[in-house]
Amino acid sequence: MDLKRCAWLSDDPLYVDYHDNVWGRPVYDPIELFEKLCLDGQQAGLSWITILKKQHNYQELFANFDPKIIATFDDEKVEQLLLNPGIVRNRLKVNSIIRNAKAYLAFVESGNDFSTFLWDFVGGQPKVNHFSSMSDVPAQTPESEAMSKALKKLGFNFVGPTICYAFMQAVGMVNDHTTDCFRYGK
Repeated sequence: MDLKRCAWLSDDPLYVDYHDNVWGRPVYDPIELFEKLCLDGQQAGLSWITILKKQHNYQELFANFDPKIIATFDDEKVEQLLLNPGIVRNRLKVNSIIRNAKAYLAFVESGNDFSTFLWDFVGGQPKVNHFSSMSDVPAQTPESEAMSKALKKLGFNFVGPTICYAFMQAVGMVNDHTTDCFRYGK
């Protein structure tokens, strides 16, 4: 039996697995949220499948997204990273992960919880949308605009409102599986 899935999905097995088992499932772990936010920033101007195929490389090269380690990366480390074809070799994007790690650390070291901070933009629980078609799904929302503004104020970058909305979808803050998708409502 063929399962009905969201129309944005290709038939790439990696993408299908991502759709079926990752996208839209609530994530509360602060480091997982940090990783996903950084990876969504890497996607800017590219398709998500490009980043998804490189995710393991990012995890390996960026110390499993441990902000304490990433914050120590210097110019020499950046140059090494830019030589690696396993990631997007864009200086601004590589530096954004380092900058975001420093912003993350400053935020949590002042006694804040990153997960609570992010989830507060949707009232602490997933917002279930009822879109029947991908054309109904917005690229950004007032919540993603507010998240973007707040993250930028904290020193994060590559966190525009569209990136923040894609992040919110991916980590289950919003459920944007279309109503005809077998994952809708699960």
